[in-house]
Amino acid sequence: MTAASEDRYDIFVIGGGINGCGIARDAAGRGYSVFLAEMNDLASGTSSGSTKLIHGGLRYLEYYEFRLVREALKEREVLWAMAPHIIWPLRFVLPHHKGLRPAWLLRLGMFLYDHIGGRKRLPPAKTIDMRKDVAGKPLKPMFLKAFEYSDCWVNDARLVVLNARDAADRGAVIRPRTRVTGARRDAGTWSVTVEDIETAKRETVRARLLVNAAGPWVDDVLAAAVGDNDPKNVRLVQGSHIVVNRLFEHDRCYMFQNADGRIIFAIPYEEDFTLIGTTDRDYTGAPGEAAISESEIDYLCAAASEYFIKPVTRDDIVWTYSGVRPLYDDGATMAQEATRDYVLKQEGTTDEGVLLNIFGGKITTYRRLSEAVVGMIEDAIGARGEPWTRAATLPGGDFPQDGYDTMVEQLQARYPYLDRRAAARYVRLYGTYAEKILAGTSSEKDLGRHFGGGFHEAEARYLVKYEWAACAEDLVYRRTKAALRMTAKEIAALDRFVAKLRATI
Repeated sequence: MTAASEDRYDIFVIGGGINGCGIARDAAGRGYSVFLAEMNDLASGTSSGSTKLIHGGLRYLEYYEFRLVREALKEREVLWAMAPHIIWPLRFVLPHHKGLRPAWLLRLGMFLYDHIGGRKRLPPAKTIDMRKDVAGKPLKPMFLKAFEYSDCWVNDARLVVLNARDAADRGAVIRPRTRVTGARRDAGTWSVTVEDIETAKRETVRARLLVNAAGPWVDDVLAAAVGDNDPKNVRLVQGSHIVVNRLFEHDRCYMFQNADGRIIFAIPYEEDFTLIGTTDRDYTGAPGEAAISESEIDYLCAAASEYFIKPVTRDDIVWTYSGVRPLYDDGATMAQEATRDYVLKQEGTTDEGVLLNIFGGKITTYRRLSEAVVGMIEDAIGARGEPWTRAATLPGGDFPQDGYDTMVEQLQARYPYLDRRAAARYVRLYGTYAEKILAGTSSEKDLGRHFGGGFHEAEARYLVKYEWAACAEDLVYRRTKAALRMTAKEIAALDRFVAKLRATI
C-alpha cells in the first residue's frame, strides 16, 4: 500500500455495502490508500436485503439486457471460485405454467442462458418430467413439465464483510458507524468531515478523490454532503422476502411465474427454512425504514400457494426482511422493468477534485463494477497496480470450489466434539478461517458460553475483533443468521455480552 499522510488518502469511499467494500478492496490491493466510511453496520442496507443469488437474471433477457446478463453469467463461476464457503451452485426448477410464458420462450431463454455467459463448471439446463421427478412432489399436479437450470447462492452480508476484511488486510481504513456530515473541494482535494455515531467525535479526512457508493442514499449524499441541488438519479424499489419453515426436502430451488409478469423464488434456506421472494414496488420513504407491508406478505403467500400443494400462510412465517434497491432511473413505467445495470458518472476534474458516483448495480456484478471504478480512478489520479481480483480468493475461501464436503470432514477430524451440522455451519460462514475461532479448543465448553442457535462466546469474540460487529443484531442477523434459532431473551443476553466485550477492547 502507498502510505497516506496523517489525514490524507488517495480515495475516500462513502458507503459500506457491496459496491463500496468491493471498490475499497480492489483499490487497496493495487496500492492506493483508502478510507471507507459507513454510517451504520457494514451490509446493513441493500446488500443484506437481497434474494441472495449470484445469477445472470434469466428474466432480464425479456427486457433485452443482454450485456448485463452476459456479464453476470460470466461472473458466477469467478465469484464461486473466490469464495466457495459462502457461494455455491444451485439448480433452479422453473415449472411451465399454461397461460403464462409459452414453453418455446422458456426453452429459448434457457438456451441463451447456457450459451452467452461462458459457462464452464455449472451444469447445463434441461427439461424435467414433474410427474417423475422429486421436484414435482410438493407442487400441484397441474404442473407437468419444468425447466431446470444453474445459478449460485451467496451469503450476501458475509460477501460484503469479507471484502471489507480483505481491504483492511491490504491497508484500507474501514470505519463503520461513521457518518459523512460534509464534503467540500479544497485546492484539488476533498475535505471530508466524518462523525463517529457512537461517540459523536468529529474529524476531517482529506482525499484526492471521492467515491459516492451510498446505495439508496447516493442522491442524499449528492444533495447534503456535496451540495447538488435536488438530484434524481436513482429509483428506489423495495424488495421484500418471507422466511417460512421448510416446504420441501430436496435441495433445489423453484422459480415461479406469476400472472402479473413478475417472478418469485422459493429457495432452501439455512437448512430448516425456505426463503420466498422478492417483491418489486416503488419506494418513497426513508431507505433505512423499509419494512414488508401487509400487501407484500399477502402477495408472496398467494404467489407461492399458486404452485405448492400445501398453501403458504402467515402462520408459516418465521422472519421477514426488506431491502431497497437503488436502481438507475431510466424512466421505466414499472418497477420490475427498471434497469438492473449500473451507471458510473464522474464529476469534476483532477484539478478541482474528482467525484465518482455509483448508481444501481447487482451483487453479482460488484467485482466488475469495482474494476470499472478503479479504472476511472487510475485515469483521474494515476495508475498503481494491475487488476488482480479475478483470481484472488476472499478470506477463508482458499480451498477448491468442490471442496466443501472435504473441508467439513477435515474440521470434524480436527475437532471431534463438533457434529456435522456444527462443522458445516463453521465452514459455510468462515471457510478456512474457522480455525481462528476453534484453534485450541478440545470440547464445546472451550468455546465459552452458548447463547443459543449454535452461537458461542468464541464466535462473538472473533466477530467483534475482526469483523467490526458492535451489537447482537450485527452478529445474529448479518454476520450469521443464528437469530432464526434464538429467542429474544438469548439475543438480549448476547447484546449485553458484546457491550461488555467492546468495553475491554
